[in-house]
Amino acid sequence: MNKGMLTVGIILLSLIALLLINVLTNFSTGSELDYYLVKETADAAMEDSIDWAYAGRCGLYRIDKEKFVENFVYRFANNVDNTRDYNIKFYDINEVPPKVSIKVDSLTTLAFNSDKAKSAADITTSYDAILETKYYGNAVVEEGLNDTKSDFCTTYDMKGFK
Repeated sequence: MNKGMLTVGIILLSLIALLLINVLTNFSTGSELDYYLVKETADAAMEDSIDWAYAGRCGLYRIDKEKFVENFVYRFANNVDNTRDYNIKFYDINEVPPKVSIKVDSLTTLAFNSDKAKSAADITTSYDAILETKYYGNAVVEEGLNDTKSDFCTTYDMKGFK
């Protein structure tokens, strides 16, 4: 009887140890995977949302906010881990110069709360990105990007309009 209980205790202890190792590994690799997923998705979505008509007329790169958000969410949803819940927040999206700030919260398997409240197992990934181009002085080194003095290229401050 003594050896049987000792065997059951060892089996239970090894199962708990394997469960703990699995959860900790999921948490540590989940953070790295989330960072690279957000980084690659944001960079690709920025390139897809470039307004080429504006760039051709004005010589400045500009992204469309709505197109960026649509591309980001679509790409992120296609590549995400289905076993976790994600919360995407866009903090800053500048059209000219192109810059985005994104924060993604994800819950790992350690989250036992039914109301998805903040717990110690949340992974928060923040990413700030700018669109990098080749500049030489004040001119962009791309062909066909010139006329910055046209009315089409003028940006207006909306505070003065009613």
